[in-house]
Amino acid sequence: MTTSTAPGRLQVSVQGIGLLGPGLADWATGQALLDNPQDWLWQPTEISPPQRLPANERRRAGSVVKASIVVADQACTMAGLEAAALASVFTSSTGDPLNCHLLCEALASPERSVSPTRFTNSVHNAAAGYWHIAAQSRQPSTSLAAFDASFAAGLLEAAVQCVSSQSPVLLVACDVPYPEPLHRVRPLLDVFALALVLAPDSAHQRTPAGADPRCSGPRLSLQCVPLRPAIPCAHAGLERLRLGVPAARALPLLQVLARGPGGGGSQVLPSTRLVLEGWPGMALQVDIEPDA
Repeated sequence: MTTSTAPGRLQVSVQGIGLLGPGLADWATGQALLDNPQDWLWQPTEISPPQRLPANERRRAGSVVKASIVVADQACTMAGLEAAALASVFTSSTGDPLNCHLLCEALASPERSVSPTRFTNSVHNAAAGYWHIAAQSRQPSTSLAAFDASFAAGLLEAAVQCVSSQSPVLLVACDVPYPEPLHRVRPLLDVFALALVLAPDSAHQRTPAGADPRCSGPRLSLQCVPLRPAIPCAHAGLERLRLGVPAARALPLLQVLARGPGGGGSQVLPSTRLVLEGWPGMALQVDIEPDA
């Protein structure tokens, strides 16, 4: 599959990957399970304390912040790049649902008293703010939401910035379940988060200083196309997860990446075409090719 001369496409390479979800503790162990999903078991997501955050900040941060930082650190470590040097794109359909719930409760109470911490965490870019402060990064950051298409929108935005700036970009996608009664309106199955460090395709063969040479990464070619069905996961449990959490719409892409050396697998990565849920009337087509 040749994509180098196709018009209207964005080409980037994957330098680092982070993962957290049900039965998927990190990318180092999760890639084998995604490659051979018959070994995967659904277990509630456990978020390990993000060591980058000081103890006081960990206590204030919600699950979406903690999970986002955990996967962002995984991806940066795998890529061998300093977090402070990376522009970022954070995408989430939910933001911090528990904080939203508690704010609604406070505003519905007679006192209508909102704590400064609750107010600070109410903004959609809270996870990006915690990350950039902890990483001491002054690089640009974008936070966005697009309902069930939030991952596709974030991937497209990160690729645009990567190609435009000719610099690596960190993409973080995370969604967290709502508490009741919001859960009845917008049910999500569990916490799911992932991170990708994308680099310009023109530089995909250059290994950053200190990086694992296995992580030069496959190439992604992205293009917006008219609406068409998204590619599902063949495994029934993973497909349930894909449909049950917006950020998990990335699972088909992660499964392909898990097969190749750049993802930690040992197989030769085949050229693959995926379609991800997009915005109304559109979809995001992703062609995946092995690193040259």
